[in-house]
Amino acid sequence: MRRTRGRVVDVDTLADFDRRLAAGARSLYGWRMRALDLTERSSALRSVDVTGSLFLGCRLALADESSVRARGAVVFPEVPGIPIDTYRTALYTPGELFGTADYADSLDARTYAWSKRVTSRDAALAKSLHDHTIDLALSDWVSGRRLVGVMGGHGVVRGSREYADGVELGQHLSQTLTVATGGGPGAMEAVNLGGYLAGRGADAREHALGMLAAVPSFAPSIAAWADAAFAVRHEFPGGGESLGIPTWHYGHEPPNPFASAIAKYFRNAQREAILLEVCQAGIVFLPGSGGTVQEIFQDACENFYADESSVAPMILVGCAYWTEQYPAWPLLTALAAGRPMERHVHLVDTVQEAVDLATAGT
Repeated sequence: MRRTRGRVVDVDTLADFDRRLAAGARSLYGWRMRALDLTERSSALRSVDVTGSLFLGCRLALADESSVRARGAVVFPEVPGIPIDTYRTALYTPGELFGTADYADSLDARTYAWSKRVTSRDAALAKSLHDHTIDLALSDWVSGRRLVGVMGGHGVVRGSREYADGVELGQHLSQTLTVATGGGPGAMEAVNLGGYLAGRGADAREHALGMLAAVPSFAPSIAAWADAAFAVRHEFPGGGESLGIPTWHYGHEPPNPFASAIAKYFRNAQREAILLEVCQAGIVFLPGSGGTVQEIFQDACENFYADESSVAPMILVGCAYWTEQYPAWPLLTALAAGRPMERHVHLVDTVQEAVDLATAGT
């Protein structure tokens, strides 16, 4: 896989590196090489101009590393001790993050434990580099897809009416759009499950809900919670696409296993901004508390300063909830008054109303 942005060229395989040199490349200016084993490419490296090139986590002979640095390349070595690939080239999958029968031994759990335990400068660099590569992989993944975001409470439990509504919403939205969530449990998992079941009907949805109801929450056992989700995936193989964007900042809450692609970040602020950024078709806000309220007004701030062409729809679900329990709606409408965003903010009571508004332009 390679991506070209201006003069930047990502070279992620040794075959691509060899092909480019065989085609006559004499300068590596703008090349960003990631996780390549170049220990057998000494003569090639010495035959080209490496000024302005970047080696991320590549293996180089010691003499070659000194040589390319001296000739104008930037080399970021592998960071020792980190459980994940700092220079990965793709988003995570549920199988990759969970991967073991004992969740405590999973990549997800080990990475969270490492992030809390290790606070050195090398660890900070590794986190930044990792999140940068997730940015690049996410940019590739969203290309050609039109995403609608769904935010909602992480405390919503399987077996509840709120959870079932989230699944139904995700299933219907995914007929024409790709759903994106914060990637965690609760309402986020429900919507990603809906995306997974996009090609199936109400009977499959009810069957999946019944299977999951036996393990309502990830507490007290993340392993049991995840096992129930993977049992649903096994029962309904080949599910639809959806995106989850969780964070190890809240690593005590696991990512849900129903998102087909998981852009997991270390830095929560970066992750929150990017989640809003990629949702070109707007965002649906299900009932939630502190985090969801923050996301409403973070999105509102973006829309407040946007021109008409850049405003993304905002759809709040639950009239009584957003006017009485958490009265975000009155403040939102006051902010929107007289702005280009005014006609793009909506308050509805049903999943179907939210679907109709979100898909009106598709």
